[in-house]
Amino acid sequence: MKASDVVPLRAARPVSLTRMGFGTAPLGNLYRKVSDEDAQGALQAAWDAGIRYVDTAPQYGLGRSEQRVGMAVRTWDRGALTLSTKIGRLLVDCAPDEVTPEAFVDVPQKRIVFDYSYDGVMRSHEASLQRLGIDAVDILLVHDVDTFSQGSQEAADARVRGLFERGGYRALTELRDAGVIKAIGAGVNEWQVCERLLGLGDFDCFLLAGRYTLLEQEALESFLPLCQRRDVAIILGGPYNSGILATGAVEGARYNYAPASPEILDRVRRIEAVCSAHGVRLIEAALQFVMGHPAVRTVIPGAVSAAEVKANVEIFSHPLPAALWSDLKNAGLLRSDAPVPEGH
Repeated sequence: MKASDVVPLRAARPVSLTRMGFGTAPLGNLYRKVSDEDAQGALQAAWDAGIRYVDTAPQYGLGRSEQRVGMAVRTWDRGALTLSTKIGRLLVDCAPDEVTPEAFVDVPQKRIVFDYSYDGVMRSHEASLQRLGIDAVDILLVHDVDTFSQGSQEAADARVRGLFERGGYRALTELRDAGVIKAIGAGVNEWQVCERLLGLGDFDCFLLAGRYTLLEQEALESFLPLCQRRDVAIILGGPYNSGILATGAVEGARYNYAPASPEILDRVRRIEAVCSAHGVRLIEAALQFVMGHPAVRTVIPGAVSAAEVKANVEIFSHPLPAALWSDLKNAGLLRSDAPVPEGH
């Protein structure tokens, strides 16, 4: 399995993804400032490694990630690249004390306004094209209509209703039908809302962040089988569960964007012990495990430097022993029905 291997995404117009993509939330200065030089170095290293799928969003650094991606894209063969961005957050000029950086630092003077209406989708799409400095993106994703992002199930339900009742979904399908974009989907932190969206509309793909990993496989119950039946592609974000599956159970390790609980730390230590017995690093197992499921077409780890990109590519392609997965299952650390990568 190579990062540059190409797989199709079913859509009205052909879309291809490389088995490894590049998630650019870190390039929006997630948790810490990243220099322009390092950001461009990371993007170029991804391109040089054969990675041809890049995901971004207005939220990431309040436009900074899109701007940085745009700088790189203008030096690449645009026809060889698949690019996705997201709708749902409009960026509005504001006073310094009104800036809403969320988890990002050193951001432009903007505040976020959630808007999933017809007008909101169209405005968000046009603003993203301006920041990217290009004429079109390939995939447009509904961003964060989940309880984690909206604060409650009630608020998340209201966002989903608004997407359909206020014309946001209609805007997405109009853009797709007109050939302005090739595919539509959602980028969220919970599989349950993806399953609900599939019951309400025709979506081509979902960017699922952190909800199918070495630590979490509940999506095997119903959502991932549904994606297989309907040939809906999963773009797997957050394979390290916000960091802990990359760092291990170290002090300050993050899980789901927050300090890891004692229970999570203990489980990670146990997984890491099984990995060590096979001479495998935890980060290798975490990145490769997700690719075992046939619905997962690509995984998009983030990086903030060329060195991190190169490390991800090496980790992704390093063969792992089949006995690793069986031992994790026998130890009760991996669901028995979880598909695992073939030929490793």
